[in-house]
Amino acid sequence: MTNIVVLIKQVPDTWSERKLSEDDWTLDREAADAVLDEINERAVEEALQIREREGGEGSVTVLTAGPERATEAIRKALSMGADKAVHLKDDGLKGSDVIQTGWALARALGAIEGTELVIAGNEATDGSGGAVPAIIAEYLGLPQLTHVRKLSVEDGKVTAERETDDGVFTLEATLPAVVSVNEKINEPRFPSFKGIMAAKKKEVTVLTLAEIGVEPDEVGLANAGSTVKSSTPKPPKTAGEKVTDEGEGGNDIVKYLVAQKII
Repeated sequence: MTNIVVLIKQVPDTWSERKLSEDDWTLDREAADAVLDEINERAVEEALQIREREGGEGSVTVLTAGPERATEAIRKALSMGADKAVHLKDDGLKGSDVIQTGWALARALGAIEGTELVIAGNEATDGSGGAVPAIIAEYLGLPQLTHVRKLSVEDGKVTAERETDDGVFTLEATLPAVVSVNEKINEPRFPSFKGIMAAKKKEVTVLTLAEIGVEPDEVGLANAGSTVKSSTPKPPKTAGEKVTDEGEGGNDIVKYLVAQKII
C-alpha cells in the first residue's frame, strides 16, 4: 500500500496566445485559456496505475499551488481518479521563483500525513524550469529520481528507468522519495462521466502560507531570487527561401544547409 502525492499545475494552454504582464513581466495567466499541464496528467496516471497494481490500496492525493482558478486543474485530476486534493492558495505566492515555489510546496507536503511517494512532471510548459521536484527533495531530505520513463514500487522501494544520450539507467531508492516523470512514462486516461461527477464530491483541502509555516518574506515577486528585467516579443516568422530546380536544385539545397550550419 503506497500513499502517493502528485504535484500538479494549471498552465496557460499552449494553443492560446501567451503573454507577460506589462507591469512586472510575470506570466499573465488571465490572458489565455488554462488547463492541467499535460505532463501532470501523466504523473496522475502513473500514480493511479501504481494504486491499481496494488489492488486499489493506498491513496492518491494531488497538490497544487495557485489562485482560485487552479480549482479547474484539481477537478480534472480528481475526475481521472485521484482520491483527494490539497490546494495551496495564497496571494503571497504570486511571482514566486522556482526556489520559493519548491519551498512552499515542500512545506505543504509536510502537512499531508503518511506520504510515501511524491510524483511530479519533469517540467511545466509555462516555465520549463524543471527544477521544482529536485528542490523539494532537497528541502525534505528525500532521495530523488528525476526524468524517468518507467516506474515501479515494491517492498518499500521505488525503481525507475532514466533515458539519456549515454543509455538507459536503472535507478532505485527507498521510500519515501520524490520522482519526476517525462512524456514517455504513459498515456493518460480520459476522465469518464462517472469520474467527472464523482470529482465534485471529493475532498479539497485549502491551505494558506501561514497554515504551513511559510513567512511572507520567503515567497513572492518582491522576494524572488530572480526577476525578469525586460521582454521582447518573438519576431514573426518570415517566408522560407524557395529553390527552383533547374538542374542544380540539389546543389543549391546543400549550399543553403551549409550556409545555415545545419550540415
